[in-house]
Amino acid sequence: MGSSSPILTTRQMRAVEEAAISSGVETGSSLMEQAGRAAALAIAAHWPDFVAAGREALILCGPGNNGGDGYVIARHLAGFGWPVRVAALAAPSTIEAEGAAALWRGETSGIGGISMAPGRSIGLCIDALFGTGITRPLGPEIAGLLRGIAASGCPIAAVDILSGICATSGRVLGDLRLPEAELTVTFHRPKLGHVLSDGGALSGLVQVCDIGLEPWSEAAGDSVVLAGPSEQLLKRGGHKYGYGHAMVLAGGTGKGGAARLAARAALRVGAGLVTLAPPPEALPENAARLDAIMLDALPDAEALLQRLRDPRINALCLGPGLGLARARALVVAALESGRAMVLDADALTAFSDGPDGLFSQLHEGVVLTPHDGEFARLFPDLARKLRDEATRGPAISRLDAVRLAAARSGATVLLKGPDTVISSPEGRGVVAAATGANAAPWLATAGSGDVLAGLITGLLARGFAPLDAASQAAWLHAESARCFGPGLIAEDLPETLPQVLRAIAGQGAHFPPRIPPEPLL
Repeated sequence: MGSSSPILTTRQMRAVEEAAISSGVETGSSLMEQAGRAAALAIAAHWPDFVAAGREALILCGPGNNGGDGYVIARHLAGFGWPVRVAALAAPSTIEAEGAAALWRGETSGIGGISMAPGRSIGLCIDALFGTGITRPLGPEIAGLLRGIAASGCPIAAVDILSGICATSGRVLGDLRLPEAELTVTFHRPKLGHVLSDGGALSGLVQVCDIGLEPWSEAAGDSVVLAGPSEQLLKRGGHKYGYGHAMVLAGGTGKGGAARLAARAALRVGAGLVTLAPPPEALPENAARLDAIMLDALPDAEALLQRLRDPRINALCLGPGLGLARARALVVAALESGRAMVLDADALTAFSDGPDGLFSQLHEGVVLTPHDGEFARLFPDLARKLRDEATRGPAISRLDAVRLAAARSGATVLLKGPDTVISSPEGRGVVAAATGANAAPWLATAGSGDVLAGLITGLLARGFAPLDAASQAAWLHAESARCFGPGLIAEDLPETLPQVLRAIAGQGAHFPPRIPPEPLL
């Protein structure tokens, strides 16, 4: 997978902590002390001028171990010279939290007495109420308090994860509005809730702190990974046919723009040759717009099977601008060939009235790339579960849904969105996050999905496995958007790709900051 980093569920994180405690090397209290101190250091580093501003930090402590972390943070920040006040939701309910609270000698009050009226000196709110342990919706009073704090202009730092968010799915539990944290400090590894669904938008900058758990990391088992760049993306010499021949199937007259975007992306990402295959009547308009990309008039499915007798054509892209009737005929023929391929857009919608018929023909070399609407047409039951209100944690996540979809269809599935999620049929999961501090909102533009389909196709042509092709393409797609920035249109994505590839090779500017692949403290 290249430069990818593990990302954990709540259960996996608990398994790592339990392994450390069972070893006798750590105790629950020692881990709490390390977590609280690391969080205090991260918070102090993020707000270096806080003390000089003459304001106080308000730490909201819940009854569990997240609240215990809050008491430790309070003690260490006070030791750094910060004015600190603790507001407790309830008395500590665990031995570790009781011990941490007993060591805190500063001011403590109940949460009910908090006022954010103008003139108050509170300059930072630290949310240590529930963290990853929450399994039910916040009470409306607590949610209202957090919103009121944010509305006053006071920034929020979350300990582990903003209270009210399911740490495994990223979904807000219940029908509540939550504010955005400016900083989230978490421990050992990022959690899925930091990058999925609402969590991706509400976690702000996520900083991962080392609390000494590395020796027990294997207790987490197989983990989902965050997509990252791989040196496999770089060419190391060789003949053009050594990098594959991708064919992008195109639609009729006036419908070729999407397929041309996909074809250009496939060429930019390193496919040795790329052919655009429109019907004969659309050949002239495409010929006027292409140079390095070859053209081949393809009237029907029989002609496609004829072309695919050439074994050098090893990856196909079907869907962008293809048209439903043409897609229905060509997809069946393409699948008969056994080639690696991407099915996108019209190639998915064409089978929405009978998706099981499509699934029965798919093979492990296929990548499906639906957006939310296309996913709902192919997998209506899974989409319905994602739309239903999350009332208990852990709630079903987009990753859960995509894993089920991949297993059902027998293909790799990439569900597009700010929190793009990918799964192989065997359940290997990848998240390509473009949320929070890593957001790439400029991707919300016509044609960007066609470029992504082309990137995946180009990597399939180069010999990447379907899951690797999809995850690397999703990362490149978002990274290109981040590098270009405001004003992006789809045509800019392939043209920005060389800058991203140069950076991977160490020949260009460093990447923008994002969730660190390794703990920082």
